[in-house]
Amino acid sequence: MTNTKRIRSACYCMNVAMAVIGNLPPILFLTFHNKFGISFSLLGLLVLLNFSTQLLIDLVFSFFSHKFNIPLTVKLTPLISVLGLVIFVAWPTFLPSSAYLGLVIGTIVFSASSGLAEVLLSAVIAALPSDNPDRDMSMLHSIYAWGAVGVISLGSLFLLIFSSDSWQILTLIFTLVPLLSFVLYLGAELPELNVGAKADASTPIYKSKVMWLSVIAIFLGGAIECTMAQWASSFTEVALGIPKIYGDVFGAALFALTLGLGRTLYTKYGKRIEGILIAGVIAAAVCYLTAVFSSSPIIGLIACALTGFAASMLWPGNLIAVSERIPTGGVVMFALMAAGGDLGASVGPELVGIITDVVAASPRMLEVASDLGMSGEQLGMKCGLLVGAVFAIIAIPLYISIFRSKKEKK
Repeated sequence: MTNTKRIRSACYCMNVAMAVIGNLPPILFLTFHNKFGISFSLLGLLVLLNFSTQLLIDLVFSFFSHKFNIPLTVKLTPLISVLGLVIFVAWPTFLPSSAYLGLVIGTIVFSASSGLAEVLLSAVIAALPSDNPDRDMSMLHSIYAWGAVGVISLGSLFLLIFSSDSWQILTLIFTLVPLLSFVLYLGAELPELNVGAKADASTPIYKSKVMWLSVIAIFLGGAIECTMAQWASSFTEVALGIPKIYGDVFGAALFALTLGLGRTLYTKYGKRIEGILIAGVIAAAVCYLTAVFSSSPIIGLIACALTGFAASMLWPGNLIAVSERIPTGGVVMFALMAAGGDLGASVGPELVGIITDVVAASPRMLEVASDLGMSGEQLGMKCGLLVGAVFAIIAIPLYISIFRSKKEKK
């Protein structure tokens, strides 16, 4: 294997590791809820910690990247993932009385590795010699979704066969993914990367109205995508009453599948990204509302899955759009966009957990749930998932506004 292929394979493998970090914990939410008595709002907080840590790493590393040993950081990032996953497993196993603390520490550690990967992997791929650099970059961005399909499908099947009590073994098996990335990096010579200099408040990008509108747009896009991604498994089981294995495979896994399909189709055939973004948020709003209000569990399940296709371009599409509008934005622009997306991916899922717990604990809402023939948790989960619809509806006029601003500029 040539040096270039080895590095490219290591980067792709690390992106699959990011899919493990992003999608394995939500599969285990109900296990943690039942086994350790952890509330849904605290489970949602794990998602908030995940993306908030990534956000912090995005900003710190982007503004101070010149102070880091870049090749060493790239090669050690997979080991940070392994460390976080091991803490995530070992602490609750050996100290079950403080299980949640161990989940928090493990989440912060492996989320830091995701933040580093988010900043560095694209730069490494872009710096590698290639006959088709656009394809390589597109592959990097789409492989996360395909990795998520594998994590959700294999993880759900494993738990079905061996029961939820074997969640520690499942997590340790998935540590092999970042370990493989680390092995591939060993002995490889990374390309020279232009890390730039420290940004400051005088950077013109901070004064751009289009820039800040784009940050808000990717915030909403990140919230729309990750709210369903993080809660599809629990929603289909609790709110729709679908057995976990079917909910995971036909809900959460199909969500990831349609997410990857949408990004792959854009890579091959896509153009006019602004129109695709507007269509995406409208379709996402319809999917969320259908999932919440449909009386048919099957239709609700299909709506959860199709949300992935609707949301597929909301994160990468906003990066494409802002690059076209501000071609000289540079590292600072992408750091701000990454921060906006990660913040949205933090806030959306956390709100679902909070609303679910509040509704389920409210005597008045319990009466409403009883009148509707639901449990408090079922009604709470449905109310919580409405967050995704609200973000999508808010995004519609904002995306249209950005689209029109570009037309006026032209």
